Amino acid sequence: MVAALSIGDPGLEFNLHDLAGSAHRLSDFRGQITILNFWSAECPWSARADQELIPALAHWKDKAALVTVACNANEPLDLIKRTAAERNLPFVLHDPHQEAANLYGAVTSPHFFVLDAMGILRYQGALDDITFREREPSRHFLVEAVEALIKGRDPDPSVTPPYGCIIVRYSL
Repeated sequence: MVAALSIGDPGLEFNLHDLAGSAHRLSDFRGQITILNFWSAECPWSARADQELIPALAHWKDKAALVTVACNANEPLDLIKRTAAERNLPFVLHDPHQEAANLYGAVTSPHFFVLDAMGILRYQGALDDITFREREPSRHFLVEAVEALIKGRDPDPSVTPPYGCIIVRYSL
């Protein structure tokens, strides 16, 4: 799947329900940096990203919001709820039909899209630069992108290849 957005494009609006059943729109987060995390309860790469992001969120306070989007078609809601609670994820939206994942062209979990306070896409891609051969990151792309935006700068790089588990989609 090809990314539907380019850096500098406005984020695409979507409307999804959180795990308690309340509806939310992407535009609800306007005014702060928004990190869209296309996520899986079963993917170890998503679990690793969660471990890194929760402390960073505490550091960023109200400057950045993490919007976790549970988007795997094969994951039941009870698994998503249990995993989100175990990992202390602050906010999870359920995307059972991959509506938001398809809008953004998300291919892996995790796959990150960072929007600035005006809702403009400024970064998309991976958490960091881990590879098959290099198991320790030398760059933390997502954290660097958010920190750059907090300081009023553009992220560099603004696009990196995502890695993780392939998002499970069922065709209808």
